[in-house]
Amino acid sequence: MNRFEYLGASLILPVYLLLGHNVLINKLRDRAGVPYPNVFAERSEAEKSLDALKFNCAQRTHQNTLENIPILYALALISGSKYPIFAASAVTVWVLGRIGYTRGYITGDPEKRKNLLYSASSISLMAQTVVATYVAGSVLYSKLF
Repeated sequence: MNRFEYLGASLILPVYLLLGHNVLINKLRDRAGVPYPNVFAERSEAEKSLDALKFNCAQRTHQNTLENIPILYALALISGSKYPIFAASAVTVWVLGRIGYTRGYITGDPEKRKNLLYSASSISLMAQTVVATYVAGSVLYSKLF
């Protein structure tokens, strides 16, 4: 197997994460009775119903994950151009961390999103940032000097 194939395979994992979020959100939407096109339950509903609160928490995890995926993909592609095994591993850790983040958050207690897996995902994203910066910087340096 080519080293870059590992990176390609790992970049499929966030797709499955998002599909899992979709299934979870639809299940919680039904339980909470939140009609379409509402993205969230109203604040008053969430204060009265644990199901509505959990639905809002699930929506927030999904939204936050969507906000981070472009960053993840950009960093993985840049760092993976020189270190594909590292990038594939970092993406995998990030996805596992997002699962932990989601599982903690949907309890209805948003503080539970901050767990060991979530910390690992944050560290993997920071590590990818450093490596991608190094890769991009070394390319620029070689072109300039």
